[in-house]
Amino acid sequence: MTKIDLDALSIEELASLRDDAAQKLTEKVAARQAELEAELAALSRYGKAVKKPAAEPRRDTGKHASVKDPDTKTPSPNAA
Repeated sequence: MTKIDLDALSIEELASLRDDAAQKLTEKVAARQAELEAELAALSRYGKAVKKPAAEPRRDTGKHASVKDPDTKTPSPNAA
């Protein structure tokens, strides 16, 4: 890979390089995603396709949360 002297480039040249790199990255990611989807499709004929369930957001159980009583500015007895 050719090394580029970034310090020697103008702002416009750096911006163009950034845009070109972002475009190339987008193309490579899309190509790889298509490859992986094709591989999954090929593998799916060997068994039932299983989708991972969407991750649930974590819920605060209250064990570590410090709830303060707004009138006294001290933790309430129900906090933990």
